[in-house]
Amino acid sequence: MRQGAQGSAGTGIPRESDVPSAAPRVPAQGGAVGVDRGPGSGLGPGSGSGSGQDRSRGASGVPAARGEHTHSEQPIPRPVVQRASVRGQILDALRTALVTGELAPGEVYSAPALGERFGVSATPVREAMQQLALEGAVEVVPNRGFRVVERGARELAELAEVRALIEVPVMLRLARSVPAERWAELRPLAEATVRAAATGCRATYAESDRTFHRAVLALCGNDQLVQIADDLHRRAQWPLMTPTRPSGRGHADLIADAAEHAALLDALIGGELEVVRSLVGEHFAGAAG
Repeated sequence: MRQGAQGSAGTGIPRESDVPSAAPRVPAQGGAVGVDRGPGSGLGPGSGSGSGQDRSRGASGVPAARGEHTHSEQPIPRPVVQRASVRGQILDALRTALVTGELAPGEVYSAPALGERFGVSATPVREAMQQLALEGAVEVVPNRGFRVVERGARELAELAEVRALIEVPVMLRLARSVPAERWAELRPLAEATVRAAATGCRATYAESDRTFHRAVLALCGNDQLVQIADDLHRRAQWPLMTPTRPSGRGHADLIADAAEHAALLDALIGGELEVVRSLVGEHFAGAAG
């Protein structure tokens, strides 16, 4: 998101009272698919006046009942509604703004103001915000908008504990059963997290970090577990404090976190269970710091 001339606290995301200026636009909703008006559709040139008797009969010449389709009629294609894709793009953009701190904890943002910022109506923004409310990122403020939830270090530590309870036993089980060559296939994903950390962009690293963890857990074959773990992981990536009081995880922290992925793969390939247990525990503890 580019910073507008009147953005809130220099973040580039408008608050309720902001008047947004230039901003990146999400592609507009696609139009409906046109209706085929070719021969036999009942909507072409031959469907005008003077042909009422022909239209009332089917192919066999037997009068068709009112509202009844005949074999010669062609189905009318339904329009393709693409609003869901716009909503998804807005949701992704808002999640990125949460990770980077552009949506500041404790601040209230209105759907119309954000909609103007993205160049869309308030509806897809409101729908995306409601999804974030279900995820615990924001809360509804009646007649005002959505407030970004303020979290403390205790909540982050609790998330790290729950993640460890889920992921450590799974990784230990996988370390006993998954062959080394399967673990080696994940090496490019671990290397991608290192490159992402080097950029210093929290949003870029957050996505690559989750991608690596999802790939590891996916080897267990339990889609529900992967989904729950990914949701917890996403929530653990939201900043704790306002921009004036950062959470403390800077560039060096991201690089150290990414380096642990390669070390974890080495331990998994070697079947070193105690090293796996220690590395995963330290990994989650570092994320909670």
